[in-house]
Amino acid sequence: MTQRLPNARLREAVAESGWTYAALAHAVRQVAAEMGESLRTNKSAVDHWIAGAMPSGQTGRYLTIALSRRLGRTLTPDDLGLPVPAGWENDSIGLSIGEDPLDALVPLWRGDLDRRGFLSGAAYSVAAAVLPLEHVSDIASRAAKARTGARVGHADVAAVRDMVAMFAVMDERHGGQHGRSALVQYLMSDVAALCRGRFSSEDDHRHMLSAAAVGVHQAGWRAYDGGEQGLAQRYYLQSFALARESGITGHDAFVMRTMSQQGMKLHRPEHCLALAASAVDKVHGRVDTQTEALFAVTHAHALAKAGHRPEAVREVERARTALSSAKGDDVPFWALSWGPPAATVHSRTAKVFETLGDRRRAAAMYGAAATSRPPGTYARIVALDLVAQAEMQAAEGSVEEACATWGRAIDHMDGVQSKRTRKAVGNMRRDLSRFRTRGLRCAAELDERARDFLSDRR
Repeated sequence: MTQRLPNARLREAVAESGWTYAALAHAVRQVAAEMGESLRTNKSAVDHWIAGAMPSGQTGRYLTIALSRRLGRTLTPDDLGLPVPAGWENDSIGLSIGEDPLDALVPLWRGDLDRRGFLSGAAYSVAAAVLPLEHVSDIASRAAKARTGARVGHADVAAVRDMVAMFAVMDERHGGQHGRSALVQYLMSDVAALCRGRFSSEDDHRHMLSAAAVGVHQAGWRAYDGGEQGLAQRYYLQSFALARESGITGHDAFVMRTMSQQGMKLHRPEHCLALAASAVDKVHGRVDTQTEALFAVTHAHALAKAGHRPEAVREVERARTALSSAKGDDVPFWALSWGPPAATVHSRTAKVFETLGDRRRAAAMYGAAATSRPPGTYARIVALDLVAQAEMQAAEGSVEEACATWGRAIDHMDGVQSKRTRKAVGNMRRDLSRFRTRGLRCAAELDERARDFLSDRR
């Protein structure tokens, strides 16, 4: 019988991490959950791995990702004395900022269209989250590359913006999965070719790259809405690279802002504050006041998450002042990803107060956000703001008021295909359970409606 040899590489990495075996097992389970798999890994499993046993299935992959996050550098299975799992070579796709963002996007687009498992199940990378911070200095557009095809001009830029805006309207009315393949196909076949065309002017070239960055950003947002966080991050990175190459003031910083928000949503605090702070610094005094308010309120949220309460409150006030002093300046196309700036600022302000434990003010701001959008638009985000408002109301003991708000949220979800809205309704049923047991009629009626909603969308 062959004697199993201890895994010295894994033992050394675990020792460097400072984690107990139980803590490492918990981290492995967390990574697996992010990628849609439920594991029962415990400290005994870690002990067996260090003794030389090999993790089964994709567990070695999750173990490698967990330790990479903890140690702040990218590890490979070989670094840990583990076999390379199937598809590992694809994990790095899109997780770098190279010479040409379009080259990095081609395998993302193809994998997204084919619904390839290695992308839909890709993990969020803490190491990749820091990349924009290494590229924050302003640069001039690259020298014109050799270009082929018809001459591209201002009308083409306007056409791409109109198409991307149309896809954005579809996304917010019907959820991220409606028209998702059509958007990716349009970016891959039409927009990529236009970006490599012969331009009438360098200014048109810059604005085309910026328009493409908005489209790629939206592809990332749709992946995010579908619960595919690793794929979303890859799209955001390449959107940042396109925006940076365009040289349009503030656009690359806006994508950094999005990446900060994604990290906060996923409870991955690494680099979130640095991303938000760098984004604010890049745009200060260089964009209109409404757009600057968008950056300030995300910075406030990152400060609140980091425990800097006074600074967070000051940044919220700065965002509010910027909105109130807005002189009607045009907001850049790239800054309108979530609709009117005022609604976005209200919604993010609510998250700041929620983080700080002020549920009453959070509820009021979520309500303000929901009513700040034009009627009949942004159905998904209005629904999610109302859900968040109801959660705050319920936490404050206003159960009947919360039930009414939850009911309005479900009204807005009709026809929306979104993993986030389904999850929100599932969480609502969980929150209602303690009120149903008290015999509250509004809770029982709302729970029945929520159950029917989820049943119709299986």
